[in-house]
This record gives sequence, C-alpha cells and structure tokens, in this order.
Amino acid sequence: MKTKCLIVDDEPLARDLIRGHVEKLENFEIVAECSDAMKALHVLREKQIDLMFMDIQMPQITGIEFLKTLKHQPKVIITTAYREYALEGFELDVVDYLLKPITFERFLKSVNKYYQMSQDDAQVVTNLSPDKLLEESFIYIKENKKVVKVYLTEIKYIEGLSEYVQIFTDKRKIITKTSMAQMEEKLSPENFLRIHKSYIVSIGKIEAFTANTIEIQGKELPIGRSFKNAVLNALNFTGTVAGV
Repeated sequence: MKTKCLIVDDEPLARDLIRGHVEKLENFEIVAECSDAMKALHVLREKQIDLMFMDIQMPQITGIEFLKTLKHQPKVIITTAYREYALEGFELDVVDYLLKPITFERFLKSVNKYYQMSQDDAQVVTNLSPDKLLEESFIYIKENKKVVKVYLTEIKYIEGLSEYVQIFTDKRKIITKTSMAQMEEKLSPENFLRIHKSYIVSIGKIEAFTANTIEIQGKELPIGRSFKNAVLNALNFTGTVAGV
C-alpha cells in the first residue's frame, strides 16, 4: 500500500520540487497539493493522508500555528527556508525539519525517518526507477525494539512463520512480526519471487532449480504446487535458466 502524501506550500516552485522528489519514490502517492493551510484542512477532512509536507510561512496562518490546531494530524515533514522554527517544530513531534533548497539526498533521509516512526514492521524505501539499480534500494525491518536497515541485494530468501517472517541475508537472519503477503507487497516482482506459501526468494540469488525445488547457496527450498507454473515461467522469462 502506498503512502498517501499532501504537499502544502504557497510557492509553486517549492511544490514542484517536493513533487519531483516524491515521484521518485515508488511507494508514495501525492493525493493533493495546497497553497495554504485552510485548503489543507479541507483535504485532511476529506481524504486519508499519511504524510504531509508543510511549509511554515504561508498566508492567513503559519504552518506551525496550523499544526497546533490539529487534533489528529498525519506524520509531518516541515519544509521551510527559516531555521529559527526548528525547535518549535520538533516540539510538535514532526518527523523532520527540511531547510530549503531541499536536495533529494536530504529528502530521502526524512523519508527514512518517517518509516522508522511508522507502525509498519517493514517498509521499502527506494528511489528506484527504470534507470536505477536494485543496489540503491533498501528495506527497514523492525526487529524487537530497534529498526535495522537491510539492502535488498543482501536478501537471499524470506520464510514465513505464522505471524512472523524470517529474512535470511548474506550476513544474518532477521525475525520481524509481519505477514508474507505484506512482505510480498513491498518487494519488486522483478527481483523477488513467491515460490511457496512460506517462501519468497531473491531471483538473483538462485543457483539452481528443479520442477520442485529452488537452490540458494546450498539451501533447497520447496516450490509449492500452486506456485509451480508461475515460478517456472518467471525463471525462464528472466533468463536465469533455459531448457527446463
């Protein structure tokens, strides 16, 4: 499920910049853009908003004043040219405080903070587009009381265990409370493949396969009967193996 965003800024160029940054993130969707707080209030009443990018200096009411009026506010990232409001902003529990001009690298750090504060156990944070590499993408996994960062290229396979999943990487095993369906939603089908109700594998890590098993670094994983045709078609399509 995509994170639904609202951009609030009275400067069109500033909105254009934030929109451009958001559009590079495959798991984000811009629901609306507003030039002032009053219009933003209407959007918040009518639509579900997960994350709001809010300027401070705007007509009628400032962003800080506006946030103080909200009883149930979404996560907020402040975007402003004024450094002096930072302390007041953080007292309102905002995710981050971005100073204009906002680079994409700094913007991405704020998005990562948003995921750390969210209730999801695992979220992909990525700027992947057709011209980007998988190695640029990573996933945040909630493990016990901390959040750990795992690059997608390090994931070998994922195993479902009732309400939990085990993520096997090149370095270690991570256990987090989420479902296989939720994990599958967050992973690109071009790079990850569901082979069984209990297994998702990294296509790039597959060393061999039969009609019934997948082999990854000496570990044989079963291919579920209902997944067999889709798995073999996907493997042949990627060119991983031919002639099976």
